[in-house]
Amino acid sequence: MPRKKKKKAQYKIPHIRRRHHDQPGMVPGTLVVPEGASAPVITVIAYNDNDLIEQKISSVSEIPALLEKWPSTWINVDGLGSAEVLKELGDLFKLHPLALEDVSNIHHRAKAEEYDDYLFVITHMMRILNEELSREQLSLFIGRNYVLTVQERDDGDVLEPVRERLRRSKGRLIRKGGSNYLGYALLDATVDGYFPVMEHFGDWISGLEDKVIGNPDGDMIAETHRVKRELRLMRQAIWPMREVIINISGDNNIISDETRIYLRDCRDHVINIIDLLEIDRERASGLIDIYLSSVNNQMNETMKVLTVIATIFIPLSFIASVYGMNFDTSISPWNMPELEWVYGYPFALGLMAFVALLLLGYFAKRRWIRLKD
Repeated sequence: MPRKKKKKAQYKIPHIRRRHHDQPGMVPGTLVVPEGASAPVITVIAYNDNDLIEQKISSVSEIPALLEKWPSTWINVDGLGSAEVLKELGDLFKLHPLALEDVSNIHHRAKAEEYDDYLFVITHMMRILNEELSREQLSLFIGRNYVLTVQERDDGDVLEPVRERLRRSKGRLIRKGGSNYLGYALLDATVDGYFPVMEHFGDWISGLEDKVIGNPDGDMIAETHRVKRELRLMRQAIWPMREVIINISGDNNIISDETRIYLRDCRDHVINIIDLLEIDRERASGLIDIYLSSVNNQMNETMKVLTVIATIFIPLSFIASVYGMNFDTSISPWNMPELEWVYGYPFALGLMAFVALLLLGYFAKRRWIRLKD
């Protein structure tokens, strides 16, 4: 039984529009949660060199006891549906109101800011969910003995590899490096999450290239513009990350010298992603040129076929028109004696066939047409 050919997935990547939800002229530091945001779910992972606990908590008031007991604590908040929870977290960790405002406003570009007792970082997680591009803002507060992460939604993230490393104590410094190394690990997981997305884009563009060469149609223009638009969105998300890594790798009292070495590797990953992104942007831009070239080539082939047919029929039409003239052979023996010849009709058809074959042979010799592949 013959195998069925596997159908190549078509990646539907819709346009993602980011809207500001705060009003112009509002007091700086005002918390306004996004419309339709889900209620926050708080998960805590606290650990030392030899032990670890992982649990969901129902109230911010449970966090201080964990901070006192464990040397390193990761507090993760999924969802921005409660301004009260954000305020409680801000009061507990003494977070600046402007930083909390940036957490609730999900339109920010990636950035890093240094405060007295913590580093504040905004980045974006990119994933392909149900063949669609998903962008989600991730805010990190990296303190001396804690990392607070606030995610825009509660539909999953790219941080699960870090959780697994913590649970299994895999990696040289994952439990011994403290909260600053955990902050690096979370940033590195976020950056590494871009690689599968870029692979999807690469496959999608390759499929478009095959399609535009083999069977170009009018939908190619719209689909190509969608690719370029979403690549631009990717570029807006990843391009500032170079500056983010450089800023937190600088002189501050949060990041240790050993962690700075790993941050350099994270910066290399960012540069690799940017290189892949620029290559895909060039390929996507070239799709329009390939499409126009393919359409022009098809048009040229069509015009060549029509020209060959017209050229062949011109002498045939001439022969038919000559033999269609009303000459009377009884008046003059030179007035088309073939009209009274018993083989006159086959002669005219044979002459037409001979002229057509002669022209086809001439065109083939000049390589204007190919009689066989």
